[in-house]
Amino acid sequence: MEARSRQKYIKMPARKLRRVMNEVRGKSADEAMNILHFMPYTAAKVVEMNLKCAIANAAEKWGVSSEGLTLTEIFADEGPTYKRIRPRAQGRVYKRLKRTSHLSLKVTVNTTIKNKSK
Repeated sequence: MEARSRQKYIKMPARKLRRVMNEVRGKSADEAMNILHFMPYTAAKVVEMNLKCAIANAAEKWGVSSEGLTLTEIFADEGPTYKRIRPRAQGRVYKRLKRTSHLSLKVTVNTTIKNKSK
């Protein structure tokens, strides 16, 4: 049993999201929420909101609390890049790339919790 959550077109490069995701991959949902809450990065808030959505999806589908969930799969893909310009001296223009990303995560019910509930 698994619950998924996706967020698309996040105005942040996937590289910055991956720095946060690598810290919580494979941890229990409660432990991951605690780690994300106290991280000093803006990307941590984005991942934390997405994790809350996945926990809510699992609670809605199977009535499982966050203690029985594990963060099994989390990844960030690159989204479209917005091209903007930066005026420079003597009429020149530099290109500014505003990168976006898509975040996906999956939480699954622990097998020990699932066996106890049966």
